[in-house]
Amino acid sequence: MAMLWKFMRVAKYSKTAFSPKVKVRGVPTHSRHSSSKSVTSDFAASALTSNTVELLGKTYPQDDYSNVTEKILSKVGKNLHNKKHHPLWLIKEQVKDHFYKQYVGRHGTPLFSVYDGLSPVVTVQQNFDSLLIPQNHASRRKEDNYYLNRDHMLRAHTSAHQWDLIHSGLDAFLAVGDVYRRDTIDNTHYPVFHQMEGVRLFSCHELFSSIEDGESLQLFEQGHRTAHKQECHTMEAVRLVEFNLKQVLTKLMTHIFGDGLQVRWVDCNFPFTHPSFEMEINFQGEWMEVLGCGVMEQQLVNS
Repeated sequence: MAMLWKFMRVAKYSKTAFSPKVKVRGVPTHSRHSSSKSVTSDFAASALTSNTVELLGKTYPQDDYSNVTEKILSKVGKNLHNKKHHPLWLIKEQVKDHFYKQYVGRHGTPLFSVYDGLSPVVTVQQNFDSLLIPQNHASRRKEDNYYLNRDHMLRAHTSAHQWDLIHSGLDAFLAVGDVYRRDTIDNTHYPVFHQMEGVRLFSCHELFSSIEDGESLQLFEQGHRTAHKQECHTMEAVRLVEFNLKQVLTKLMTHIFGDGLQVRWVDCNFPFTHPSFEMEINFQGEWMEVLGCGVMEQQLVNS
């Protein structure tokens, strides 16, 4: 069983807006580190010809879906979130430091590993299909995304890497990166922004070990989907994961914004989590959304 959260949507020069999981345990010790290999902007050398797009050392044939512009291509590889002392780097390091100190594994190493150097070029399958996003979903539109061709695109969210990271054996990780959407530029929108998201998977033992008579509780059942749970999850498991999820994220936001933070949770819908929630904080007298999160669809984890 798993929980997912996504936070830190940072528009360039603008304000922040900040996204959890459930499975068997076990992460190789060597994977408990921060992955920070990044392609430097000097070699992002993006170029458009009549038939191909050259980006990050690879060539992609253009077709009727190609719509990425030279201006956007020039942004790829800058990796502002990895430039020391840049505001994005400072926020990333603050979040990393919090997770490293607060969540420690059995061997004293950080529970969460961090991946901040993953290529922003992904397949359409990674960006949409692996997240159970339907073929006719509005988020796939050419008007909203930057496609290199029908098969490759600039990631629209860091969630494009979830399936691969889970498949590699990870059960707790943070993914950070630049993402690209065809937004109209205003004081809170820019076609290039940044996201950070976290995922954690739980085994039955990990979830229920601190509960009295927890050995009698189960993660899964053959039930019915309701507004509060998936058909395959027990209500006890969902309630514990939801409690853990909201507690973790409230601690994180308090760490970032300080004590006395007013928080409220809003029910919402995402294609790859159920139930799903958005966190809002009271900022200068107004409620501002800072993250989205939820219990990961078990179908995604099972796949």
